[in-house]
Amino acid sequence: MQTVELNNGVQMPIIGYGTYQIVGQQCLMCVKEAISAGYRLIDTAQAYGNEIDIGEAIRQCGVPREELFITTKVWFRSHETGECRASVFKSMERLGVDYLDLVLINWPFGNTYAAWRDLEALYAEKKIRAIGVSNYMPSQLIDLIHFNKVVPAVNQVETNFVCQQQPLKKVMAKYKVAHQAFSPFGQGRFNAMFAEPVVLALAEKYDVSTHQIALRFFVQSGISVLPKTFDPMRMRENLDIFSFTLEDGEMAQLSALDKGKFLIGSSQDGDFTELAMTW
Repeated sequence: MQTVELNNGVQMPIIGYGTYQIVGQQCLMCVKEAISAGYRLIDTAQAYGNEIDIGEAIRQCGVPREELFITTKVWFRSHETGECRASVFKSMERLGVDYLDLVLINWPFGNTYAAWRDLEALYAEKKIRAIGVSNYMPSQLIDLIHFNKVVPAVNQVETNFVCQQQPLKKVMAKYKVAHQAFSPFGQGRFNAMFAEPVVLALAEKYDVSTHQIALRFFVQSGISVLPKTFDPMRMRENLDIFSFTLEDGEMAQLSALDKGKFLIGSSQDGDFTELAMTW
């Protein structure tokens, strides 16, 4: 598995298995199937309600813990001093692990400074191999970096053909924050992007699916991706993107599909943030 080197030297798999809205027995079976297919990065969050299921999958999968890269995210209702720390230990308990590879602040809401400093302490104690953030836009990321000690290793943000995060990518490159993409297929909210002539033409040229073109585009751009599927065949297909390389001109054509259009939601959008406060 190809990896991304984080700003602290940790190697993170460039493709991971996303588990949003997968719970219970289905989550257990899907995660075991994903690990069997070759995934080594498993991404979850406290808010997903599936850490116990993933923990059971880890115990049953037959792959040594040190070969897996486990990410979870702290929910913003647990950001007060001490609460973040306690929530991370609770996540470790639910997952059945004694360390985590990556812990992210899920949204830049609430007392993020307190939460970040709890994560900095856990990182110093080697309970977490790397710490980062999710859904941080440029001003939020810059603010966190300038008033704290540890630069986030990762910023996990919505990234797909129509939401490529171009302004944010420049900030992350400047501060050496790895770009990780959730919802690389847009959660089915704008399937028209897979009917774009350039995407269809490239899928035909390389004899792959349009979704494989998307994943190859992001991985070739150095972006870690977290595709989610329930289908074992699709799990394997999503990993099978290293047998072809997009040409520079093709990469430019796919870059041009960007509309700066959030399909899931931006943490700097007032209406979206008002909605988030009800979660």
